[in-house]
Amino acid sequence: MSTEEHPLLGKWRITCMELWDAEFIDLLGPGYIHFYTDGRGEFVFGAVQGGLDCHFGSHSIHFTWEGSDEMDHACGDGDAELEEDGTITGDISFHLGDESSFTARRW
Repeated sequence: MSTEEHPLLGKWRITCMELWDAEFIDLLGPGYIHFYTDGRGEFVFGAVQGGLDCHFGSHSIHFTWEGSDEMDHACGDGDAELEEDGTITGDISFHLGDESSFTARRW
């Protein structure tokens, strides 16, 4: 499968996170994660934003990220996997910090 055909490409609305409630997820606007064909991406939730460096599996994506959390430098890694119901589930981890699972639906 080419990168252009990967089932996780596009923008996904984060609907649930293990560590944070919906009010926090949408603190500065709707929380989302977006995967691009060029192997990059981005996410935003709460006061956290990150640019992604993605590695594609057949129905999953693993990524490292770098960005900010309340304007302080932050980085980490994560993953996302396509579920049978069309949603994605995954984890976002902060280097030496929090790790939260998430669920998202196609936007």
